[in-house]
Amino acid sequence: VGEQVSLKCSFKSSSPITESLTIDWTYRPVTSGQMETIFHYQSVPYPTTVGKFKDRISWVGNVAKGDASIAIQSPVMSDNGTFICSVKNPPDA
Repeated sequence: VGEQVSLKCSFKSSSPITESLTIDWTYRPVTSGQMETIFHYQSVPYPTTVGKFKDRISWVGNVAKGDASIAIQSPVMSDNGTFICSVKNPPDA
């Protein structure tokens, strides 16, 4: 709680990394089942502009190195939940 936390995510692709590559981070709180997208990447990072993680997510990854990690500032106990990283690099499935 309080300190920046990194959410690690790495990926491998048999296709070259292009601007078609997308990364989506979704979050589902422990208490309710409502999933929300908290981060999107396509060529540039798009942290969420709404919800509890607004202004608290930063991109710390490097797609050239297969790293899709993000960081969350000032985490609190209510942020507890499931974080899912999804990377798509067409034509790789």
